[in-house]
Amino acid sequence: MTSNTVSSQNMKLEIVVIPVADVDRSIDFYKTLGWRLDADFPGENGFRVVQLTPPGSECSIIFGKGVSLAEPGSVQGLYLIVYDIEAARAELVERGVEVSDIFHDIGGIFHHAGTEGRVPGPDPERRDYASYASFSDPDGNGWILQEVKVRLPGR
Repeated sequence: MTSNTVSSQNMKLEIVVIPVADVDRSIDFYKTLGWRLDADFPGENGFRVVQLTPPGSECSIIFGKGVSLAEPGSVQGLYLIVYDIEAARAELVERGVEVSDIFHDIGGIFHHAGTEGRVPGPDPERRDYASYASFSDPDGNGWILQEVKVRLPGR
């Protein structure tokens, strides 16, 4: 089998595990975003699994006690694709979330890690995939809003 072999099986990303310090605080935060609480399963010895899903998403997040060995807040670059970056940012701010100003990248391809290369305001041409805003959960796990109105071909 070569690395170029194409599988006929669908592979869907459905869950992203994020590390958090305080499960209940995280539930409250993500519910504040308007996310649906899908599950909250306690287990033995404090084990707990919580699943939430953003509106319109087929992918969910899971966090809890005993589900990740990663440091709370260590996950960065979690993308939420939105149709209207200004409306999405305004809604989060209205819900009490601290969200960065809208920005685009100095290189115009994809934003740099951290805050390097951020240019204030949406992409001047309002190209898809080129305007962003960022926020973090209470532990520092980093989320990016990215505006996409028309998907690239093949999506």
